Amino acid sequence: MKKLFGTDGVRGVANTDPMTGEMAMQMGRATAYLFRNRKGSNRIVVGKDTRLSGYMLETALASGICSMGGDVLLVGPMPTAGIAFITVDMRAEAGVVISASHNPFYDNGIKIFSGDGFKLPDEMEQRIEELVFSEELERVRPTGGEVGKAFRIDDAVGRYVVFLKHTFPEHLTLDGLKIAVDCANGAAYKVAPTVLEELGAEVHRIGVEPDGENINLNCGSLCPEVISRLVVEKGADLGLALDGDADRVIFVDHRGRVVDGDHIMAICALEMMHEGILTKNTLVATVMSNMGLEMVLKEAGGRMVRAPVGDRYVVEEMLKGGYNLGGEQSGHIVFLDHNTTGDGIITALQVLAIIKKKEATLAELAQVMVTFPQTLRNVRVKDRKDFSQIPEIQQLMNDFQKALGERGRVLIRYSGTEPVVRIMVEGEDEVKIARIADAMAETVRNTLG
Repeated sequence: MKKLFGTDGVRGVANTDPMTGEMAMQMGRATAYLFRNRKGSNRIVVGKDTRLSGYMLETALASGICSMGGDVLLVGPMPTAGIAFITVDMRAEAGVVISASHNPFYDNGIKIFSGDGFKLPDEMEQRIEELVFSEELERVRPTGGEVGKAFRIDDAVGRYVVFLKHTFPEHLTLDGLKIAVDCANGAAYKVAPTVLEELGAEVHRIGVEPDGENINLNCGSLCPEVISRLVVEKGADLGLALDGDADRVIFVDHRGRVVDGDHIMAICALEMMHEGILTKNTLVATVMSNMGLEMVLKEAGGRMVRAPVGDRYVVEEMLKGGYNLGGEQSGHIVFLDHNTTGDGIITALQVLAIIKKKEATLAELAQVMVTFPQTLRNVRVKDRKDFSQIPEIQQLMNDFQKALGERGRVLIRYSGTEPVVRIMVEGEDEVKIARIADAMAETVRNTLG
């Protein structure tokens, strides 16, 4: 079992275990050792978001990497996807992101990309943990001229801005569009407004004054009401709200109404099918995506493949099946033709391109999908048994699935971070699915509580 890594890297309260300077140094050492290559080159990109603790962890990571003979390429505050891009662009052996994404400022985290820009598979994370907790690295300490160096990459943001603009169709501009942007006082506070303005948009920005403690504080994708108010106040055509590391984006239309990730995936998938560039006419989503998304793709001649919750699992399914579009309801969307991980700015640019091509509003585009009602229940439990081995739960799930038919579903899963069972029931009749969800919750409570 992994001790450090969760579904998206290592995460916790900064300066407490495991997010201490000591642990970051050990992770730096392990990463440098794991990614050293046969030619002796060992360059590792290190970037961060705007949290106060990023200074502490950045210094510790760099020290660990240098102590194992690696060279550190410091890029400073940049979106997670930007660090993945720079890792590939500079042909580094690996990239490390210091960020806790949408968490409060007092948390922090470490995510690692391999040289191809993809997050590490479970077995490589397991190997890093073995190196961190064993004495293996003590036997291979370099000395003298073999110790590594650190370099500041001053043009990293500029490189990423140019790359982002090249993902937008060359024959289009954003001239005439008024866009409100909330950067969550996070990693995209410079990049996102710059890209949109250089493409021609009139930009109204908030969340662009990070002070180390205000990242995600009453702003960003977790507080869409903020960008909604700004859109209405400024009379903008639409609004974009990023999270702390800008790997996800939430949209609001010109009326200030939220357009979630499922609707955005529907818009993009249908347009890509129309253009003949959606690989195998298939979208990868998670088990939490709405059935309405599945239905609209099916009606258009496409299909949807479901992966477990977590953008890493979405990408793994995309790579396994050779698909080029996938994402989550939360706004994590991956365009593999452009980048290797979820990129909120690329997602925004793809949607804006469709708006310009179709000369339509976001509200009009979002009508392609009808959302099925969903009901969620969370039940705290003591045991964590395999659901398939509990007859009462299996029987109830089978009965309810038959009652819902093809236009409804029952999903039950354990939380990845808490002793909680999450129950989701979806269908066309809100009263019916609420009744089913309550019955499922009661059965789970009786058998596992």
